[in-house]
Amino acid sequence: MATLQDEQEFQQAQEIFERGRKPSLRLYTVVVGTAFGIALSVNQIFQLRIGGITLLEGQYLYLLAAAFFSLAFLVFDGGIKGAAGKATDWVLLVLSLAVCAFFIATSERSLNEGWEYAAPMHVQVISILFWALIVEATRRAGGLPLAIIVFLVSLYPTVAGHFPGPLNGFQQPFLDTVAYHVISSESAFGIPMKSFGQLVVGFVLFGAVLAKTGGGQFFNDLAFALVGHFRGGAAKVAIFASGFMGSLSGSVISNVLSTGSVSIPAMKRSGFSAKTAAATEACASTGGVLMPPIMGATAFIMASFLGVPYAEVALAAAIPSLLFYFGLFMQIDAYAAGKGLKGIPRNELPKLGETLRKGWIYILVFALLIWMMIGLRAETRAPYFATALMVALNQVFPSTRLSLTGLRDLMWSVGASLAELTAVLMGVGLIVGAFSATGLAGTLVNDLVFLAGDSAVALLIMGAVTAFVFGMGMTVTACYVFLAVVLAPALEQTGIDRMAIHLFILYWGMVSFITPPVALGAFSAATLAKAKPFAVGVESMRLGAVIYIIPFFFVLDPALVGQGTAAEVLLALAAAMTGIWLMASGFRGYVVGFGPLGDGPAAIFGRGMLLLGGFMVAIPGMGSLGLNHTETALIGAALVALPILLARSRRPLVAAE
Repeated sequence: MATLQDEQEFQQAQEIFERGRKPSLRLYTVVVGTAFGIALSVNQIFQLRIGGITLLEGQYLYLLAAAFFSLAFLVFDGGIKGAAGKATDWVLLVLSLAVCAFFIATSERSLNEGWEYAAPMHVQVISILFWALIVEATRRAGGLPLAIIVFLVSLYPTVAGHFPGPLNGFQQPFLDTVAYHVISSESAFGIPMKSFGQLVVGFVLFGAVLAKTGGGQFFNDLAFALVGHFRGGAAKVAIFASGFMGSLSGSVISNVLSTGSVSIPAMKRSGFSAKTAAATEACASTGGVLMPPIMGATAFIMASFLGVPYAEVALAAAIPSLLFYFGLFMQIDAYAAGKGLKGIPRNELPKLGETLRKGWIYILVFALLIWMMIGLRAETRAPYFATALMVALNQVFPSTRLSLTGLRDLMWSVGASLAELTAVLMGVGLIVGAFSATGLAGTLVNDLVFLAGDSAVALLIMGAVTAFVFGMGMTVTACYVFLAVVLAPALEQTGIDRMAIHLFILYWGMVSFITPPVALGAFSAATLAKAKPFAVGVESMRLGAVIYIIPFFFVLDPALVGQGTAAEVLLALAAAMTGIWLMASGFRGYVVGFGPLGDGPAAIFGRGMLLLGGFMVAIPGMGSLGLNHTETALIGAALVALPILLARSRRPLVAAE
């Protein structure tokens, strides 16, 4: 099933790309709709009041839905082939525009008369149509499993009174439920769509413009210049390049398909097995969604849930992201050292000085973006200023100048991304609305805390398993929103730092991309590497093992998400990096900086001691055993002393570069 789903994801990405290449009415409709949506967003965020009109928040969100949600029916295939399928796409587009226009025109009356609780009959009928369109758009953009979940949960309020115990909630008639979903500010147009309208549009535009104007190539060349000459250099380049591009795109699959087509063949040529090359790309692309400064769309929604500026989320995510990539880097270095792999010859690599000279534009643009986000706290406006500066500077140079065709392709790419996000966010909003309408979220919180017996660790383990399971059937954003409503409040009752809780949910919602049986990121990379998908999935778990334990570290010690004094943060970071280095060495059987452990029972025992000792060094104390951080670190250091001595005694006479 997982392999079939992976093939469908791959095929869908290829179909979307092909549709954007061929001039057609479909293409130009998406381009015009995207341009209108971006202009609308700029008008709202900068409060330009074009035409002297001030839009209510509801009107603005309905207009955004008309601009982007409706395009999902042209961007994504509905499964009907031939002329009938094309006609269906256009009919659904027209219907979605019509229902959006109706709610835009009646938004003030709806607000004044409280339609979300007592809508007239004709409004309820139109709401049913809108609800059905949202479910269908979710199916096209997010897949059938997500659409089924959205459909069933959105209808939960109609039968909530018949469920036993903790699932029992306030019951409503079907017509009232559907009207609530479409009209209220708690469902399809709740927090996820509000975040989309305020933050996501600008950053998706910025990422697309950066990639289209040569930014992706610049950062790829920069990675080659910095680390390409080290042992296993091709894989280390993939780590940096894929991580950065994943941060911009926010999509694991698209990142694997775009950067993996270059990085995987390069790794295989330099001596990496097809399995390890694919796993490296899958892990690097997965981690990109967790890496500041952009982190994909989910982080902006997280900022809205927490009620904090996005810059705080990005800063909190910096250390966990660093630890994940450090662990991946250490494993790759140990693999390359153990195999005796060399780096790429310097004469075949870009020169660092020349790369920086050619790419100064992108450095300047990123400096402006970060300064506005962190220094000025103007995060809603920052991506628009950065995008405008980048376009203006790039148009000066013929090599990166956007042609009319390039601009058309850019608008298609942005439109496809925003249509996908809008469809998924509105679909997930129906789930949030179902919990809000019935009051289920509050009762679930109490029951989860009761089941965990007031144990934070037990609740975290339950949360990790839940996030992993839902991550297999939902997109990252959908999984996060669902768990932020259901699970996060329960964890907050245990006294754990709120920022750490939401990052914990995000991380565990991501692990399904590299964990069989689904492992869509790993299976996509396996397709490019011509390797066995399940073997790549297992190797991805091994390479990305840190992603499973880092979330537990930072919820137990908030210093790892920047909550503490500078000394506390630095101490926690140093301990975590030391422990991860030791665990990476244990996974590979090669202690970086010392040498190989070799084969046989002694080596197996040594690897086990490195894994256990590294974990003890990194974990922020074990309160259940009465041990503080210093004591666990000392025990860990004692456990790894023998394996390190063993590795040093086996160090080759000539070390790899």
